[in-house]
Amino acid sequence: METKKYFLDDASLPEAWYNLAADLPEALPPVLHPGTGEPVTPEDLGPLFPPALIEQEMSTERWIPIPEEVRELLLQWRCTPLYRARRLEKALDTPAKIYYKYEGVSPSGSHKPNTAVPQAYYNREAGIRKITTETGAGQWGSSLALACSFFGIECLVYMVKVSFNQKPYRRAFMESFEAKCIASPSTTTAAGRAILEKDPDCSGSLGMAISEAVEVAAQNDDTCYCLGSVLNHVLLHQTVIGQESMQQMEMAGEDPDVIVGCTGGGSNFAGIAFPYMGRGLRGGKMPRIVAVEPSACPTLTKGRHAYDYGDTAHLTPLVKMHTLGSTFVPPGFHSGGLRYHGMAPLVSHAVKLGLAEPTSYNQLETFAAGLQFAQSEGILPAPEANHAVVGAIREAERCREEGKAETILFNLCGHGHFDMQAYMDYHDGKLRDYDYPEEEIAMALAGLPGVNG
Repeated sequence: METKKYFLDDASLPEAWYNLAADLPEALPPVLHPGTGEPVTPEDLGPLFPPALIEQEMSTERWIPIPEEVRELLLQWRCTPLYRARRLEKALDTPAKIYYKYEGVSPSGSHKPNTAVPQAYYNREAGIRKITTETGAGQWGSSLALACSFFGIECLVYMVKVSFNQKPYRRAFMESFEAKCIASPSTTTAAGRAILEKDPDCSGSLGMAISEAVEVAAQNDDTCYCLGSVLNHVLLHQTVIGQESMQQMEMAGEDPDVIVGCTGGGSNFAGIAFPYMGRGLRGGKMPRIVAVEPSACPTLTKGRHAYDYGDTAHLTPLVKMHTLGSTFVPPGFHSGGLRYHGMAPLVSHAVKLGLAEPTSYNQLETFAAGLQFAQSEGILPAPEANHAVVGAIREAERCREEGKAETILFNLCGHGHFDMQAYMDYHDGKLRDYDYPEEEIAMALAGLPGVNG
């Protein structure tokens, strides 16, 4: 029994990104200025982003054209393949049909270049010479380093310290493309120094790394900031995934009943889910959409939908999102890309409207599912992607118990080739589950901004 694969030709690469904001039955709450509490203007965002990305961030247009130079670069690895996981279906003894979109074929091994390339392009077009950013596990930092090298832009990456130490090969990948990678919190910024003064052994968080990157960008006219998830324009760029999937599922003669995606900041989840969600909002078939997050960073399942800062030092605007509080410091579990304290406002809004169902799983369960998938399908997923894998497996097991032959689609957002230490630790019994205590979440949420009343 073979794994069935579906490929598209170059002409099938989407010509435009899909913007969910155009079809929402209830508008997304505005982004607020951290000083005034009033909705931000394009001028407020000017020190951080080039004009084209600010326009995309605020847009409610349904389709936004992809520049031809960006499409030409994306064609190096897109359109990515869609597979039917027949061997996994057999191993699970399920009547369900399981399909997965595989983003691990990109040069950096994940979905992140889908937005890194256009972000670098728009910065180049605006005359920007240097970009700062943060990265958790390193997939985003690797992808932006790659994209900046395409466009001759200097790249500075603040990598969460625990991942900086856990994942040296991702750091080496960034440095291979001449990016500078610094463990965060660091002594190179005022935000980093303030954190280290209070806790010299701080393991870092994405919120802290964002503070450092934003501080550097705001202080230098030739420098802009890029984010790998959360913001509207980032999720927009990822919708090539879902648009391609629609074409490939049609080739297979299928239409998914269930879509599963892992959620950290929300970009790969949005990439696979938003085009289907938009179709449903426009009167077409609406699948069940399941958002899977780690129990150690339970933003959607235990966080509060409220206005919060995107960073620890409170340098960013206020956005309404599911949050665990900007002071939240997650434990150092291996899914570093899913350790952010907040969730994309658009994903949070979709959950609030009942368009997606959040759930969470512990670390050991996700690694076990990833290995089961690898032993069936031959692809070792990144630890982050294992959350989508376990979600799809649980849906297939539900179908077995209920006797339903549903079609399940999930986004396998990256490979685990740079994460072998995590798998070694799992095999050696060194990993453990983290279930973040309710009282610690309550403490972090106690510091939410006053705009929440």
